[in-house]
Amino acid sequence: MRKVLIAISMLAALILSVLPVQADGKGANVYVIPINKEVEKGLSAYLKRAINTAEENNADLIIFDMNTPGGLVESARDIGNIISNTEIKTLTFVNSWAISAGAYIALHTDEIYMKPNATMGASAVVDEAGNTAGEKAQSMWLAAMAGVAEEHGRNPEIAKAMVKGDIDLPELKGKGELLTLNAKQALKVKYSEGTVKDIDELLATLGYGDANIHTVKPTFAESFARFITNPVVVPILLSIASLGLVLELYSPGFGLPGGMGLSALLLFFYGHYVAGLAGYEAIILFVLGILLIAAEFFLAGGIAGLLGTVAVIGSIIMAGGNVLHITISIVVALFLSILVIIIMLKVFGKRMNIFKKLVLTDSTNTESGYVSNVNRLELIGREGVTVTPLRPSGTVKVDDERLDVVAEGSFIENHTKVKVVKVEGSRIVVREIQ
Repeated sequence: MRKVLIAISMLAALILSVLPVQADGKGANVYVIPINKEVEKGLSAYLKRAINTAEENNADLIIFDMNTPGGLVESARDIGNIISNTEIKTLTFVNSWAISAGAYIALHTDEIYMKPNATMGASAVVDEAGNTAGEKAQSMWLAAMAGVAEEHGRNPEIAKAMVKGDIDLPELKGKGELLTLNAKQALKVKYSEGTVKDIDELLATLGYGDANIHTVKPTFAESFARFITNPVVVPILLSIASLGLVLELYSPGFGLPGGMGLSALLLFFYGHYVAGLAGYEAIILFVLGILLIAAEFFLAGGIAGLLGTVAVIGSIIMAGGNVLHITISIVVALFLSILVIIIMLKVFGKRMNIFKKLVLTDSTNTESGYVSNVNRLELIGREGVTVTPLRPSGTVKVDDERLDVVAEGSFIENHTKVKVVKVEGSRIVVREIQ
């Protein structure tokens, strides 16, 4: 009997050890990860670190506190893959917006809860100009939204209606409109598990009222990287870099324009390195390009400068992540830098000392006392003899002075009398005397 009791006790202890956390969540580890502002390249690096931190500390639940108007499709897909790869239970709390890419990220989590005034949806793909993207991109995104919804047991037609306005759901939206769900609609169509007013109510609803709550906030470097890698900031940064370096080429020594240009490039690479987009190969190529451009000051031919420029542009493209987006940013940067230089030359050129190094303000005109060639007007009407045939140029001797002249006709033989009929600077025209 005693052996039976011991066996039952050991079995009970084993069962209790593998049971989930108690209903009150006491002792559980809950990690809250904010997703705010736009979805861009730097966000994925921060979320990857935050999820890794939760995994290393044996988290029981990850809550994504979401308020985003959307952002880059490519970044959203990377973030979706990061969330899908974790074995920890994930949950999205939409405290305001989960629009576009935000809706896609939310659909990757196991559960979704919304604030009473929160919205989710409107996930059409748009290009940099704000226009609806092409059919190929829309088709890809439509399949991605429907696929992730179906994977988590949600109606894929609802996700499709967020991407395309022609999907008919009259009980949820008007004809031709993109679907945006409010909290009540999301709960009705099972795109939300509940409506709560804040994180505390959410934790109480889930039974984690007494859990250990850990909020993983982005570091300064991650926040700065998110700012630097923003699609709006990148072309501005590259414009400052190109403008500064162009002005530095026409300035003696190394001064403010060059420092400004190099600082902008260093910030670009720093932000993309922290965001996990720029590897050592891109940084090495950039340094090599700068060295080749510097070598151009000591080597003739222009080949070193050309190769250095190509290397710098290539390193920027490598660090940018998306070739199309970063190429557009480079083109925009070059256009803006050229435009700014033209405007500054036109408006401030005469007032700013720096542009005296770019524009030649002095002129060697007659009024300043400069003469390019002496006009021998006194020779007009004088006669001489050719000492070489004029074909039509040659030499004439006038009063023991040999002159280089041009025949008025096509040919004059040697030892022929000629007369000076015109003088235009160094050009003396003679005519044969009949």
